[in-house]
Amino acid sequence: MNPELDLDLQRVIRAPRAAVWRAWTDADELSRWFVPAPTVLRVERLDVRPGGGLVTSLSDDGENFVPHIDAAFLVVESEERIVWTNAIGSGWRPQRPQPVAMTAEIVLAEHPDGTDYRVVVRHGSPEDRARHLELGFFEGWGSVTDQLATLVER
Repeated sequence: MNPELDLDLQRVIRAPRAAVWRAWTDADELSRWFVPAPTVLRVERLDVRPGGGLVTSLSDDGENFVPHIDAAFLVVESEERIVWTNAIGSGWRPQRPQPVAMTAEIVLAEHPDGTDYRVVVRHGSPEDRARHLELGFFEGWGSVTDQLATLVER
């Protein structure tokens, strides 16, 4: 991790890695936690394999949806690691996503209390990192991590 370019978040989720993995790889489960409530997420495409796509849309009222993420999976290691980027769309075309291009790495490891969950979000420049921080990286990724934990810690 490069502290000038990257942001990270880590916590222990009191659930087995398999449950956390399923929350990332099952469209129904992903739609339940991946954006801060009360916003509604619709998963348009979830093809969790290297080269597969992640396409989502958002709605504040549950009826009118707008594009959210169009990304490509780069690395998928079952129950251990997922890496995706929005700098490449699901159709493998370079793109300039707004508000910021990023590569997200999700790492799951065994922990005596469940799953050691770590997210590293990499940026191409210090300015992009600063912009993501200003937009509320810790609040946004923190709140969805709380929602993920609530879903799997049943």
